[in-house]
Amino acid sequence: MREVAHDYGERAVLRDVSLTLAEHRVGVVGANGSGKSTFARLLNGLVVPTSGTVLVDGLDTRTQLREVRRRVGFVFQDPDAQIVHPTVAEDVEFGLTNLGVPPQERARRVEEVLVRYGLAGHRDHPAHLLSGGQKQLLAIAGVLVMGPQRVVFDEPTTLLDLANTRRVARVIDELEHDVVVVTHQLDLLAGFDRVLVFDDGRVAADGTPAETVRWYVDRMS
Repeated sequence: MREVAHDYGERAVLRDVSLTLAEHRVGVVGANGSGKSTFARLLNGLVVPTSGTVLVDGLDTRTQLREVRRRVGFVFQDPDAQIVHPTVAEDVEFGLTNLGVPPQERARRVEEVLVRYGLAGHRDHPAHLLSGGQKQLLAIAGVLVMGPQRVVFDEPTTLLDLANTRRVARVIDELEHDVVVVTHQLDLLAGFDRVLVFDDGRVAADGTPAETVRWYVDRMS
């Protein structure tokens, strides 16, 4: 990001953010309204900056959006915002169909990701009847089947109970992909390489989890 700012109407939500993300696991924390979710959406072009530039592997999110989204997947807080097809398998397959992946390859990739996330037994199940935890796993599967190099998670455990929060945390921990995780669950960030703290649209702290989480907790106390 180079001198990135973003406004919603007359309200500035990000101000002069310049940084480079090169670490394997990056956490993002901050109070509600601090700008962290807008920051996350900028990373794969769901939002484009009002001013400044966001580059992914040298690709500008304004002008090369398709290529950017092939590299950066996005998992929303609410999986219902991401699940669009009636059955589990159809929903996972949807993005591959849009990419023109041949049917045999589509079937292989769908089956592989359903098995990996414990959804193979639900492949023909109505997606809207899944539990909250299963829906979030389905949303993650639908992103990962596309083969992104990086994945952004925007508060992926906020709507989940403790057992499913731990399950999703394990899924994220086991990913080989580079990840950016926006969260209020500070314990999810143990072992991360870097944590950013947003405050009033700016990066107020940037460092290891031990440094920045302590700073954030002290600031919020």
